[in-house]
Amino acid sequence: MPAARVEYIAPWWVVWLHRVPHLGLRLQRVDSTFNPRDESYQESLLFLGLVAAVCLGLNLIFLVVYLVCMCCCRRDDTVQTKQRNSCCVTWTAVVAGLVCCAAVGIGFYGNSETNDGVHQLIYSLDNANHTFSGIDALVSGTTQKMKVDLEQHLDRLSEIFATRGDYIQTLKFMQQLASNIIAQLSGVPVWRELTAQMTELADQTGYVEYYRWLSYLLLFILDLVICLIACLGLAKRSRCLLASMLCCGMLALLLSWTSLAADTAAAVGTSDFCVAPDTFILNITEGQLSTEVTRYYLYCSQSVRSPFQQALTTFQRSLTTMQIQVVGLLQFAVPLFPTAEKDLLRIQLLLNSTESSLHQLTAMLDCRGLHKDYLDALAGVCYDGVEGLLYLGLFSLLAALAFSTMICAGPRAWKHFITRGRDYEDIDDDDPFNPQARRIAVHNPPRGQLPSFCSYSSGLGSQTSLQPPTQTISNTPVSEYMNQAVLFGGNPRYENMPLIGRGSPPPTYSPSMRATYLSVADEHLWPYRNELPA
Repeated sequence: MPAARVEYIAPWWVVWLHRVPHLGLRLQRVDSTFNPRDESYQESLLFLGLVAAVCLGLNLIFLVVYLVCMCCCRRDDTVQTKQRNSCCVTWTAVVAGLVCCAAVGIGFYGNSETNDGVHQLIYSLDNANHTFSGIDALVSGTTQKMKVDLEQHLDRLSEIFATRGDYIQTLKFMQQLASNIIAQLSGVPVWRELTAQMTELADQTGYVEYYRWLSYLLLFILDLVICLIACLGLAKRSRCLLASMLCCGMLALLLSWTSLAADTAAAVGTSDFCVAPDTFILNITEGQLSTEVTRYYLYCSQSVRSPFQQALTTFQRSLTTMQIQVVGLLQFAVPLFPTAEKDLLRIQLLLNSTESSLHQLTAMLDCRGLHKDYLDALAGVCYDGVEGLLYLGLFSLLAALAFSTMICAGPRAWKHFITRGRDYEDIDDDDPFNPQARRIAVHNPPRGQLPSFCSYSSGLGSQTSLQPPTQTISNTPVSEYMNQAVLFGGNPRYENMPLIGRGSPPPTYSPSMRATYLSVADEHLWPYRNELPA
């Protein structure tokens, strides 16, 4: 146990999540040891998801109460108050959009970290499966050689050496050595069943991880699209876009709390495994592997002796003795029985290939390769995987906060749009300072009437050649027109819609400009007093 902890140390966030209280549906305390087959432990993880569901319910209740209060409490605000409220709604939506974008960035990082950790787990499982399959292949191949191929050659040599008792004894001794090798190989565990389980685990994990990664990616895109719709709705003051944002925001709020529930349960359950992974593996492999073999691969300490060391040593000795016997028969028996040379050479080749298989089997049974795969799998799950789940949980919280803020600000913006439209309806359509009238004039310019300016004095022709246009009857005093003529170069001007007397606000003059204006007007109006009535 201490040797394993030197190489693998659970990170602090795993320990912190493991300390989260585990409660059943009846609020009773549950053991936090990782045991996914226990119903009580399953209920404790389900309880964490229900906590997130309760938070979702409280969030919805708060939104409903807020919307009801906003609709019922109507106040007649002044223009300045309306402007402040509009500015507040705009900045609230902007801040909520920025928080949502930041949450999506955090979610992208967490999703990538979790995906990397799961893929590292799958890669380690595949490497371990490759090692176990190689061990089974070597054991079965060597057993086949000893039982079938070697026996066939020894039977033919027994017929050839039938007249020599000493050679027959040598062949029987070789058969005993072959039986001893087969017995030692039978002590090596068969990993076929464990390999099938690990392959199924890797396939299921890859399948679930693909759809988990894709689901979060679609959720990120949905959140960004909702933020874009909110910005466009506020910029264009579109009620349609604002209503779409409210509906989609409510959906995103539900998905955010759902993802938070799943992330919390997965993070706590994985942390329970990562605190003591060797204990869980010892329990699930108890009926398939011996405890000595499992501990050897889990801890891989120099103080722990290999459970296959004795078998491999006996295998090596028996194989070496057989090779010596074959070499002796080639030296002494072949000169007397030339027909035995072919079988003896084939036995020698078979023993050489068996020795090569023995070296490969020794390397594969060594704990260092499988222990490295074990540590890589733990690093992928307990470091990258759990860290990514924490970031995804943070994303869910920030997204829920941002969309709750948007849903609260949306109706206020809707109310402001309605109030602004009503204010425009109270203004006369003919008022040139009405923004709606200006928009209508831009889209529908008048074609029949064009204002004309005609002057009696021109540098290109005589004054008599230019006739003034027909004047529109107006009640405006002539003195006002003459005042305008003096200000515009001393010549009278005619226009269909004069500025003075049509209800537009007058220009603002400084005191000096007003005195100059009145003196000039009096001076030029004095010759016309008798001709033009006031």
